[in-house]
Amino acid sequence: MIYDKDIREPLFELLEEKYGKSRILEEKITGKARADAVMVTNGGLYGIEIKSDADTYTRLAGQVKNYDLYYDYNYVVVGSSHGGHISEHVPGYWGIITVEEIEEGLDFYVMREPESNPNVTWERKIEILWRLELKHIQELNNMPAYKDKSKKFVGDKIINTVPEDILQEQFLEELFERDYETIADRINEYRRANGKRARRKRKYKRNKRV
Repeated sequence: MIYDKDIREPLFELLEEKYGKSRILEEKITGKARADAVMVTNGGLYGIEIKSDADTYTRLAGQVKNYDLYYDYNYVVVGSSHGGHISEHVPGYWGIITVEEIEEGLDFYVMREPESNPNVTWERKIEILWRLELKHIQELNNMPAYKDKSKKFVGDKIINTVPEDILQEQFLEELFERDYETIADRINEYRRANGKRARRKRKYKRNKRV
């Protein structure tokens, strides 16, 4: 039986080889669900759901709906026990990768390439960015600071101001450059500069691969 922990590292190596420049963020909480992994590439943002042989389809329908709100493309990666039926449980535009255990290790087979997700919206996708990342995009596009406005207000202003192709490029670059090591200090610096109380430091889960 193949478990989730066995799949991740060789899967990420496969994807990095396939897509070239990429960054993988693990256990990314977005909306009401947690993506097993999110892959940033020059071509878009990919949600990756892993269903090992030890998993069931119980939560998959809800996970599909959540992934579809945020990611440009989506993959489901499944153990061989799910290979025969997985296409019945995800939309046709989702990519499917199956995993089989062989003597040399794990063998991955791309059963179906992902197609562009028709349900993703900028209103949801931009929620992935931190406030400091939104601030940088505002600066790149000579936008007002909107210091007293909510994150949602700022996100909506960016969507309505920046052309989509430029926003996509800047959005992906922010995720490529995201620094989990310094985020707490940067947030506190931002809050002090805007007359707000500094937040108590907490640990941020780092992405395991860059």
